[in-house]
Amino acid sequence: MTAGLSLAAGIQSLTVPADGEAPAISGAVWYPCAAPPAETQVGPFTIHATRDCPIAGTHLPLVVISHGRAGTFLGHRDTAQALAEAGFVVAAISHPGDNARDSSNSNTLSAFVQRPADIKRLVDYLLGAWPSAAAIDKDRIGFFGFSRGGYTGLVTVGAVPVFPRGLRLCAGHSDTLCEALRQGTLPPPTHDDRIKGAVIADPFGLFFVDESFRDVRVPILLWRSEFGGDGVSPGDVAAIDAALPGKPELHTVAGAGHFAFLPPCPAAMRQDAPEICSDAAGFDREAFHKVLNAQVVEFFRRNLP
Repeated sequence: MTAGLSLAAGIQSLTVPADGEAPAISGAVWYPCAAPPAETQVGPFTIHATRDCPIAGTHLPLVVISHGRAGTFLGHRDTAQALAEAGFVVAAISHPGDNARDSSNSNTLSAFVQRPADIKRLVDYLLGAWPSAAAIDKDRIGFFGFSRGGYTGLVTVGAVPVFPRGLRLCAGHSDTLCEALRQGTLPPPTHDDRIKGAVIADPFGLFFVDESFRDVRVPILLWRSEFGGDGVSPGDVAAIDAALPGKPELHTVAGAGHFAFLPPCPAAMRQDAPEICSDAAGFDREAFHKVLNAQVVEFFRRNLP
């Protein structure tokens, strides 16, 4: 089966085992499923997917998803569902130490160094020890990332971040990575050349310079909000667009703020998280996500043939 059919989405929990000092990674996998459509409730979120149904198909393309600062594996649940219904296996994780339940590393250098390594470990697991690994086509792997997850994706496909020795994140910290930065012995960034295409939404770009992107060769679909937010400006994304060697497909979302790339909030969240759930007057987040998800599916169909 190829990624051109319309099926129901299945969902199952995911745990990438710990590896030495690297902690276990939790998340979920969405995938095409032959069972009838169903709904699953996870916290405040209604997930339109059938829990633990068998995977339908073989030689399926894979897309891995990276959330923004202190987000979760559910942050792009509608995009994961749309891709699964189109015939993709989709794996989303909560980055250890930089997620909604544990943000202990969110304001440290570790978050920026370890995130790409998390993605590589995720792909290793899905192609290796994951029980349904045989259903994945290892030559058809894509990436979707938002905000800090967009940074993660750019590094994973070859970008090189530049961390100055006087990095504010290391002020007053003497952890191993900050000491390595001061000594000039910080390990090189983690790249993964198995990823053949990336969708990058409002990426965090503070640690990139023009030369950071000279080795990025995969096709990229780049999205930016009109107003930005949370440390990301439209100008930052424009600079990344201009510096990427291969001209990416750039879409600017009129009337959108940074968090418009997250799906519409359930009612239970709107009062508790207005900064994430609110949009400018006249902006229809639900309508935008129909367009976004359709474009994401179409991009990966073209670039993971």
